[in-house]
Amino acid sequence: MRVSRGLGALTLLIGAVADGRAARAQPAAALSDKTRAFVSVAEPTVVLTNATVIDGTGAAPSTGQSIVIRDGKIATVGPAAAVQAPAGARVIDVTGQTVIPGIVGMHDHLFYTAAGGRRTLVWFTGPRLYLASGVTTIRTTGAMAPYADINTKQGIDEGQAPGPHIVITSPYITGPGEGGGALTVRERLSSPEQARRFVDYWAGEGATWIKAYTDVRRAELKAVIDEAHRRGIKVTGHLCSVSYSEAVDLGIDNLEHGFMTATDFDPQKQPDTCPAGSMVRVASSDPAGTTGRDVIRKMVSHHVPMTSTLSVMEPLFPNRPVTDQRTLDAMAPEVRQAYLAMRAHIDSGAAANWAFTPDMLRNAMRFEREFVEAGGLLAVGVDPTGIGGALPGYGDQRNYELLVEAGFSPAQVVQCMTANGARILGAYDKFGSIEAGKAADLVVLNGNLLADPSVIRRVTTVFKDGVGYDSPKLIATVAGRVGID
Repeated sequence: MRVSRGLGALTLLIGAVADGRAARAQPAAALSDKTRAFVSVAEPTVVLTNATVIDGTGAAPSTGQSIVIRDGKIATVGPAAAVQAPAGARVIDVTGQTVIPGIVGMHDHLFYTAAGGRRTLVWFTGPRLYLASGVTTIRTTGAMAPYADINTKQGIDEGQAPGPHIVITSPYITGPGEGGGALTVRERLSSPEQARRFVDYWAGEGATWIKAYTDVRRAELKAVIDEAHRRGIKVTGHLCSVSYSEAVDLGIDNLEHGFMTATDFDPQKQPDTCPAGSMVRVASSDPAGTTGRDVIRKMVSHHVPMTSTLSVMEPLFPNRPVTDQRTLDAMAPEVRQAYLAMRAHIDSGAAANWAFTPDMLRNAMRFEREFVEAGGLLAVGVDPTGIGGALPGYGDQRNYELLVEAGFSPAQVVQCMTANGARILGAYDKFGSIEAGKAADLVVLNGNLLADPSVIRRVTTVFKDGVGYDSPKLIATVAGRVGID
């Protein structure tokens, strides 16, 4: 049965659980023929031996490690010399390779927007690119077509299609006056009562997160947060009309995009309004000044995490490495053409008055570093929107390189991209790190990630609940299709 509008509580019965994980992991034999075609490791007991492991806990990386996978779970992790392969296990020697936990994408839509006004659902290319890139769990963090997201999740949970575990987020909520833009499904809230009804409806449909958007007002956001918490679900936000400090005081659970959407830094900010041009003024501010310290202190003291989405911001800045060939190859031809034209404009002398300067990107990076150094919980996601340069999965990988550029260590970045997302989802006991007893969500990278950040792009095999998927084979199926489906 497919999910359709109005099924309400039935959605909960088909796997729309809080952490996105189906009630029981599926062995390879239970997958459809179409999905099983991408499986390269199907045995119930597997040993990855001689690996360099960055386990997601924040601990120092370890070399010469073996990981035993049994029935979808991690059974043992330890030095290869001390770990004995179980009888009948398939042993895979990964000497010279790095293994990290499956990436938890905390701002990973199932739609895509691009230069020239293109916007489309990515029900086919999105899940394949996420999984192929090592992203084993995503939170949709705002829906353009919420029932398509629910149906996509159901198909993956049933083994009918390859893809990550999906955590469902509602359509966007915003204020009554907002118009236009890339989002076609959003609720313009005009009263707290309307806000409560919205939460009740989408909680009944299986959403476990609500997404607040730029023009939402404080009264409605407070009603949304209170009702969501009463229903046992959470609220995140890409905010503007409500500042970070205000949102924390209202009880929000997560904040999206980091520095550039924190209107606490905007001198033109007025209550319940999103000032025109705010992002540029914010990005030009000092992230480590008094305002920055006060905002970070409040977020940390109230245990409000933040989601970094540097990869969707990077293409807005001139002379950045955002035209890698694999991204261009994945784009539909007309999407590629429009994107390259936009890149040429941004990078050219004709764009000398371009609003976004290199210092702004450095400011965004510094704010995230200051937040973590103060004890903040930083998660990561791609947000495959903007001018289209950050693709599903590929943008998640690019975030690794950007956070290393920002000054984080490899162990810190892996922790942000894996364990921290699982913690925010309330599921760190189930996945998010390479530890015995947790789901065998693992990414095998061909090379030494500690020596070369670009190794994050060289995925060979992605294990989701112990089933190994062939990354290059998945990627081959999306060539020329991103921006179509």
